[in-house]
Amino acid sequence: MDEPRLYRIDAFTTEPGRGNPAGVVTHADALDEARMQAIAREMGFSETAFVLRASGDDHDVRLRFFTPTTEVPVCGHATVGAHYALALESGRTGRTRQLTGAGVQTVEVNAYMGDFTVRIEQGPPVFHAPLAPHLVRDVMAALGLEAGDFDFRCPLQVVGTGHGKLMVALERRSRLVELQPDFDRLAALSPAIGSNGYFVFTLDVDEDDDALCHGRMFAPAIGVDEDPVTGNANGPLGAYLVRHGLLRTEDGVVRFRARQQAATGRGGYVDVEVRVRNGEPVDVAITGHAVLGSQVAQLLPDSA
Repeated sequence: MDEPRLYRIDAFTTEPGRGNPAGVVTHADALDEARMQAIAREMGFSETAFVLRASGDDHDVRLRFFTPTTEVPVCGHATVGAHYALALESGRTGRTRQLTGAGVQTVEVNAYMGDFTVRIEQGPPVFHAPLAPHLVRDVMAALGLEAGDFDFRCPLQVVGTGHGKLMVALERRSRLVELQPDFDRLAALSPAIGSNGYFVFTLDVDEDDDALCHGRMFAPAIGVDEDPVTGNANGPLGAYLVRHGLLRTEDGVVRFRARQQAATGRGGYVDVEVRVRNGEPVDVAITGHAVLGSQVAQLLPDSA
């Protein structure tokens, strides 16, 4: 059996040091849960993915994802990182069925200009009811927003394709950039909201922008104050925009690019596809580029 190998992969970018860094451990079957959590804590990335052998006939590979403090069901940028690392090891492209805490997803690795892209079929979107007014007020206070900051076409609503995020739309991009949330208040609100993630976005873009939208994502309840680029936010955002009439197609597939950047200046982009039937979103896919940061180490299962 191959020994575990530990990588840092910058996902959702073509530039080293940009995008969203993920830890990836391939051949991780000899590691127990406590060791996985310890590695994720030591790496310090928002998520670290552990690649395991399949445990059934309905999938080809298993992935587990850990933040520095807890396990989460699925993670977009760490999925991109994991399959990019596997492609670097094997050179193989094609479709793979992965089992995560959110179920079975199809991931497709494609060759692209001497490198690889990773496409994730996220699956059907799930829409929760819009937030009650008192929770909207609590979110406003925690994010430091006023009523006039919102894009009122967009209700505050949790939407997910496996790991739901609260969608919060702002009228102006300048307001998005200057946000300074109260992370303790956001974390305390998460149980009442029904989500650990707050995705704040705007459709306010320049004429020459290659993106439909810009966003920022906060998840302090799981140890991630701000995530630089989030596949499991930008994918559901596509379904949300279709549902609320801001991204129109009656049938077929609608595509767009979403950009995200944290207060640190680190960020990248996600290419989103939403399949639409009778005007309603039925499933979502995202595609990301990636860059090898480093092969950090070859791990022994009991290494310190």
